[in-house]
Amino acid sequence: MLKGKKILLGITASIAAYKAIFLVRLLVKEGAEVKVTLTPAAKEFVSPLVLSVLSKNDVLIDITSNNSWNNHVALGRWADIMLVAPLSCNTLAKMATGLCDNLLMAVYLSATCPVIVAPAMDEDMWHHPSTKKNIETLKEYGNEIIDVNSGELASGLHGEGRMAEPENIVSFLAEKFFRGSQLKYKKAFVTAGPTYEPLDPVRFIGNHSSGKMGFALAETLYEKGADVTIISGPVYQTKKYDGIKIIQVATAKEMYDTCLNLHYETDIEVMAAAVADYKPVEISAQKIKKDKANFTLSLEKTNDILAELGRKKTKQFLAGFALETNNEQDYAKQKLYTKNADMIVLNSLQDANSGFGYDTNKVSVFCADKTEHALEFATKKEIAEQIVELIINKINA
Repeated sequence: MLKGKKILLGITASIAAYKAIFLVRLLVKEGAEVKVTLTPAAKEFVSPLVLSVLSKNDVLIDITSNNSWNNHVALGRWADIMLVAPLSCNTLAKMATGLCDNLLMAVYLSATCPVIVAPAMDEDMWHHPSTKKNIETLKEYGNEIIDVNSGELASGLHGEGRMAEPENIVSFLAEKFFRGSQLKYKKAFVTAGPTYEPLDPVRFIGNHSSGKMGFALAETLYEKGADVTIISGPVYQTKKYDGIKIIQVATAKEMYDTCLNLHYETDIEVMAAAVADYKPVEISAQKIKKDKANFTLSLEKTNDILAELGRKKTKQFLAGFALETNNEQDYAKQKLYTKNADMIVLNSLQDANSGFGYDTNKVSVFCADKTEHALEFATKKEIAEQIVELIINKINA
């Protein structure tokens, strides 16, 4: 979402300034154009040379340099966003009162773009009444405040005042200012991860699904403007954006019930979870002991979530996933029509570095309108972006 966006980063004199190095790197990696300005004291905390190399732009500190004027008005009008991170207690007070004694303050006071700040200071400073008053003043001016974190501080104390982590700041910018509108007003849910079918209080039948593909799809749908819920089996994935809702489930029955409960209020349904096809007929109330030479387990089918959603489909765009080891395309096409889906995404275990657990994937997409799309080897995020673009195109066709 940050590709081509112009970010002006102001860095003040705080020990947290070292995080600005990682912040610049992440912003550039996301495709943003970054320019950096430091307060004069901040250069004692972080290297202007490092920031210049990472941002691919000169770092500006003084209002004049090399007999020329660093045009603070032009900088404030160039940016899509001005971000001050870290924001020290000193610069916070200056922003609240309008004191203009350095380039960063001159840019701030002449900026026509939104201004976001990420404070960083010791806990006692953060809780001081003057600091709270200054924060409220900045809010009244229309500035956005990224909340501080709690943790170990430079003083050795443990408490509130740590600057938000760079990855969280990048996500905040993307979510707050740069979400797309292609799927605005659309509601979507994505299933992700495995399901666990219990045998006893200790053991279960499961699979190796990591949930990475499902979470990447949910993030991409959200980035395009949709209201997104992830229905997730047991995974270690975390959501990238605060606005994405997560409903945790464990069994196929729990996932089935949740999907059906959300079905009629949903516009887009993406079934990326690896749902168990069978479950034990009986669940032992006690741990099953290893006291027999052989053990027979009776299984019964679980509810077919994709088929049930297909039967109940009205306005929904329904996408399913298929993981096959042989006759892949035939099985995927059969699944597309028998489940009344609009799209089936085929994973093949024959493709190296694809499928469960990997950060990369290679898939084929079969659509109800008879079109087929081969999505070549890429990261799961890139694959998710291509799949969502196909969904948008089909919805708008």
